[in-house]
Amino acid sequence: LQCLWCYTNNTCIDYPVRSILPPSSLCSLSNARWGVCWINFEALIIAIAVVAGLILVSVTVCCCYCCYCRKRSRSRPDEEEEQLARKREERRLQSLQRKHERKLKHDEIRKKYGLLQDSDNPYSRFENE
Repeated sequence: LQCLWCYTNNTCIDYPVRSILPPSSLCSLSNARWGVCWINFEALIIAIAVVAGLILVSVTVCCCYCCYCRKRSRSRPDEEEEQLARKREERRLQSLQRKHERKLKHDEIRKKYGLLQDSDNPYSRFENE
């Protein structure tokens, strides 16, 4: 894999290790092949750039999505807790109102049948007739 094949003059040159890309004085990028003869340097550079770009875009999207989810998850429980607290309070008030209405109905029924005790003296003596 240290071979640089050049199509312009059909020669195999030792790859110039000091430079990443072969200099154009040796061989142009479109005619240079690396290692095996079918790997074109231009195609290799384009493929590496595309893969690196896709990786960067996907990492950026993942980071943005995670940050957005964290913000949303932090703000959402507060709103949900407030809604649950409001609903809980509404149910409690409705329950108290129904309880008061039941007490009034029961007091009316007790008054109708003479079972309502005086609030001044809740303990009265039971008399046998």
